[in-house]
Amino acid sequence: MSAVLLICAANAEAQKTVAQPKPTPPKAKTEVIEEDTEILRVETELISVPAVVLDKTGKPVARLKAGNFAVFEDNVAQKIENFATADAPFEIALLLDTSGSTRSELGLIQRSAQSFINALRPGDKVSIVAFKSEIFDGKREAAVDVVSELTDDRERLSSALETINTSNGTPFYEALEIIGNRIFKNPSPQNLRGRRAIVALTDGVDSTSAIEFQDARAEILPRGLAVYFVQLNTEDFIEDRIMGDCDDETTVSFSKTQLRRYKKMLRTLKGGAKPELENFCDMGQFERMDISRKLYRLARFEMEELAKNTGGKIFPVEELREARAAFAQVAQEIGTQYSLGYYSSNQKRDGAFRRIRVELKGLPAGTQIQSREGYTTQKQ
Repeated sequence: MSAVLLICAANAEAQKTVAQPKPTPPKAKTEVIEEDTEILRVETELISVPAVVLDKTGKPVARLKAGNFAVFEDNVAQKIENFATADAPFEIALLLDTSGSTRSELGLIQRSAQSFINALRPGDKVSIVAFKSEIFDGKREAAVDVVSELTDDRERLSSALETINTSNGTPFYEALEIIGNRIFKNPSPQNLRGRRAIVALTDGVDSTSAIEFQDARAEILPRGLAVYFVQLNTEDFIEDRIMGDCDDETTVSFSKTQLRRYKKMLRTLKGGAKPELENFCDMGQFERMDISRKLYRLARFEMEELAKNTGGKIFPVEELREARAAFAQVAQEIGTQYSLGYYSSNQKRDGAFRRIRVELKGLPAGTQIQSREGYTTQKQ
């Protein structure tokens, strides 16, 4: 979950020094990355395929070579142009969303994040990105805060963690966008190709971003970032609090951004007219419940899609206290991940989903591989 670590908690408004082998560099090709599109330029874009190899007991298999892998796209063999072993360093960013029900658990979030950083290897870099509240036009609003740029200085990172503040909203999509166009704006050095990822602890429910999921995804996909989610379940907590009376200070209401997304979903699903949803206090409990459930369903779909398209993975947790164990799993996966890269032999730009399959060669029976399932091409 370079890797960017995003630690996004619930929203109140419904939200290891060893000589390292050098990776096989890719052939020289002109790479064109369109930063304003969510789609990969297949004819030039190196397709990154993160892969974790496990023996029959589930333990990671180390010291493999490029010859141990075969990559297929839509059942057509592809030439591996880039290969990085599990010893190559990662880059990592850490986003902490401390809004909503987790404000009182800031210390737990900071300790979980510190535990994750401690589990990484020497040479791995981390950037910390957080949420905060600022005054805009006289109103207190949630904003994205880059607390620390990429660094492997652990003391600096620990100090940065201590400065994290709370926020009154979750600009989750804007955080993803900033991670793409600022933290990972420049192309990866050859030794880091395929060694970048996003790791997010989040329920995925955005409440305040001025952009949409598609905009955030457009910043992520061209950069070859694997996205991992430690998916925090906050749905029951939020459902309980949206049912209260408006004069109850513990009651949670929906943001205008969330209501706008809900209206859009209704028009898409039903083709109907724009529903009137302006006053939360005038909504019945059934309507409040329907809005909440559709927003959570949308968030789960978006996280599943992004993980699937980037070779990441989802680690569900029911409570924040389970996050440390989940982060340990993410750190282990990152520390044992191989990175494969190829240029697709299929030059069609049809907007289709290309399915990726990775096979293993010369390994004992029962050896398993977890890898990226595919990607979506550009349509012309």
